[in-house]
Amino acid sequence: MNKSIALCLRLLLVALPLVSITTQAVDDYKLGPDSTERAAGVPKGRVEQFQFTQSKVFPETSRDGWIYIPAQYDAAKPAALMVFQDGRTYVNETGQQRVPIVFDNLIAKGEMPVTIGVFINPGQRGTNTPPAAGSSNRSFEYDSLGDAYAKFLIDELLPFVAARFNVKFTDDPELRAIGGMSSGAICAFTVAWERPNFFRKVLSQIGSFTNIRGGHAYPALLRKTERKPIRVFLQDGSNDLNNLHGNWPLANQEMASSLAFSGYDFKFELGDGAHNGKHGGAILPDSLRWLWRPSLAQLPKPLTKDNLAGDEALSKVFTDGGKPGDWELIGEGYGFTDAACGDAQGNFYFSDLPKGILYRVAVNETKPVAWLENGPKVSGMKFGPDGKLYACVQGELSGDNKDKKRIIVIDPATKQIETVAVDVVPNDLIVSKAGYIYFTDTGAGHVVKVPISARGMSRPAPAAGGINKPNGISLSADQQMLIVSEYGGTNAWSYLINENDGSLRGGEKNMAIRVPAGRADSGGDGMTTDSQSRYWITSHLGIQMFDAGGRMGGVVPRPQEKGTVSCAFAGPGNSYIFACSSDKVYRRKTLTQGAKVP
Repeated sequence: MNKSIALCLRLLLVALPLVSITTQAVDDYKLGPDSTERAAGVPKGRVEQFQFTQSKVFPETSRDGWIYIPAQYDAAKPAALMVFQDGRTYVNETGQQRVPIVFDNLIAKGEMPVTIGVFINPGQRGTNTPPAAGSSNRSFEYDSLGDAYAKFLIDELLPFVAARFNVKFTDDPELRAIGGMSSGAICAFTVAWERPNFFRKVLSQIGSFTNIRGGHAYPALLRKTERKPIRVFLQDGSNDLNNLHGNWPLANQEMASSLAFSGYDFKFELGDGAHNGKHGGAILPDSLRWLWRPSLAQLPKPLTKDNLAGDEALSKVFTDGGKPGDWELIGEGYGFTDAACGDAQGNFYFSDLPKGILYRVAVNETKPVAWLENGPKVSGMKFGPDGKLYACVQGELSGDNKDKKRIIVIDPATKQIETVAVDVVPNDLIVSKAGYIYFTDTGAGHVVKVPISARGMSRPAPAAGGINKPNGISLSADQQMLIVSEYGGTNAWSYLINENDGSLRGGEKNMAIRVPAGRADSGGDGMTTDSQSRYWITSHLGIQMFDAGGRMGGVVPRPQEKGTVSCAFAGPGNSYIFACSSDKVYRRKTLTQGAKVP
């Protein structure tokens, strides 16, 4: 035999066992003393079982649950809270997790707060014993995106547990944690993602961030959603699952990369285990110590170094130095705010629609002042190239025009009002420097064009149609394109504007507005444009930012639970984005500027 061939064969034979070893799970993790026995003098908390059958979110389900109440619990002091999915796995003191033992040891040593544990199994549908095949509601409850499971926990289960066992949970979201394994882990993350005002600590063990029911979207969502105040501990093993739903180790590494990109407080432990609780159980005490450590004085900086020109993440658009979602409240107590707009000097205007009042916030002020009272009910307004204010009117407080919809123009100097167009059903509008008003007729699905010189024009003809409930409307920074958001659909349309007559052509749906899980409409509403031709569209999820080419740049969470319907740039340097949100008005400082008013 040729000596070189023989040498290669010997090397291959030597290498084969190494290949075999590295592709098999070592998975020999052992539990430490904090998980196996209570230290001397450590008091033992009590565990009680219950059953919950009263869910309206998941009707016709029943589930077992357990509550752990630490020996140190004082009924006069609300306790911290941690909820575990697949509760039986975590509450078992002879299993791989043994949470009651770990809690007893860590609470006694002051390494986590006095914490009540709630352990809840997924629901079972029906009353058959043993359960019928397919009766487990686990995948539907745990793997689905959206807020259904969060509503179940927060509105149904936890109030039931608190009343049943006469315990009090703290109102501080920083002292509420949630965890789980596999599908229970992505479920825990989803709850905190949807309701960071209630849960801010997540323990994810072998998390199923794969395409079982759309969970593979989370790494992308993390990168294009403003950082939420969530702390996350991720654990997985290099020999975890790789099946039709996805690759678990790669999915968790994607999650870790996206958490780092967005500047989250997170930790990722990748071992060599398989799809079980051995590794997660072995490091559970350290995982909990890390989760419950004091809040950081400053959050990690987002790792956005690889952005290409034009690929600016939200973290590079807003000023740092504030907390995520750092909206400043500037006015409240209104009936319903709408029609956000700014003038050439940076003064901000908005409407209290049902009360017929227009408010103004001076460029260097933060207090809204009534600018026009007992006036029209305005749903949208913008300044034109002539410095006048054009508005969509839904009627008047009283008189002959009480129910008449129309387009009006207001002279800021005299506050004299003239009617531009009648027999119209306008929602929102924009005014071009070429002298045209474009307004949306939501019910008809049209965009209508009217010259600013018109007075009393009746039934102007549509300039574009076939849009699913058009609502918000804006212009590109160079005013060569018109952008229209769909309230009833999932897109924003862009149209080219003909220079000679302001007509529209080449309409295309080139912006996909993100839709909440479980909904078919985006709620695309008010819109504004910044100096770089990025489009900011209010929606059910918050304010969504698109670049000049129509690519999604990110979602800014709305300032309050109530909807946000319109936004505009104004203030010093035209660098604040203002938002009208139901009964309140907010603003945030940005590192950009709004497009110049015509």
